[in-house]
Amino acid sequence: MQSGLYVGISSQIALERRLNTIADNMANMNTVGFRSTEVKFDEVLSKTQNDIGAKVAFVTQGNDYLSTRTGEMQRTGNPLDFAIKGDAWFSIDTPAGKVLTRDGRFTMDELGQLRSIRGYAVLDAGGAPIQLNRDGGPPTVGSDGIIRQNEQPVASLGLFTADVTKGFVRHDNSGVITVDTPQPVLEGIKNSVVQGYIEGANVNGISEMTQLIQVNRAFESISSLMRDSETSLDAAIKTLGGSNA
Repeated sequence: MQSGLYVGISSQIALERRLNTIADNMANMNTVGFRSTEVKFDEVLSKTQNDIGAKVAFVTQGNDYLSTRTGEMQRTGNPLDFAIKGDAWFSIDTPAGKVLTRDGRFTMDELGQLRSIRGYAVLDAGGAPIQLNRDGGPPTVGSDGIIRQNEQPVASLGLFTADVTKGFVRHDNSGVITVDTPQPVLEGIKNSVVQGYIEGANVNGISEMTQLIQVNRAFESISSLMRDSETSLDAAIKTLGGSNA
């Protein structure tokens, strides 16, 4: 098979992966705290050479990474809704382990424990569940994450950072489990909490639709080139076969 066909196949595999991430991003445009997935493609130089002695470059399947753009802040007025300014995350305790999330829609259970919208315990900077006083009045939270009831500090929202470029898996759409161990944010200069707000998805619908069109066109173009390459190969085989007859 011609090297051009191999290159075309590698490109189609990469485009299919990008298509899947675009579809996932579009499906989560209204998911609170969702961070869109992008794909970085690298060029791999083949150790083999083509028929004229030139090296052949292939495209890898690509590496996923999360966009760090901040989604639009939406005011709710709910004292248990929170958004983060900066690149940090909340941490919740789930059956799958500790999960990072930007979805700050929290609730207080009957025992006073702060929980995520799916019922998971919200953690403080030390990794312990946050316990509030059910009878202590409405909580107020400063930009430093300190939670107060009746003007007395009772707990602190944990903010965490992690290097998502080392790998991650999705959990419940807006949550991620990272390969890199999350570290608590000890200073609130670059990261802070805003009470009464939630963060929308950082998906740009127009941009995703534009990329979807570009990917489809690229896929069709590569398919056409591969068909032309196969036709040329067939013609060459017939010509060579006829000349040797």
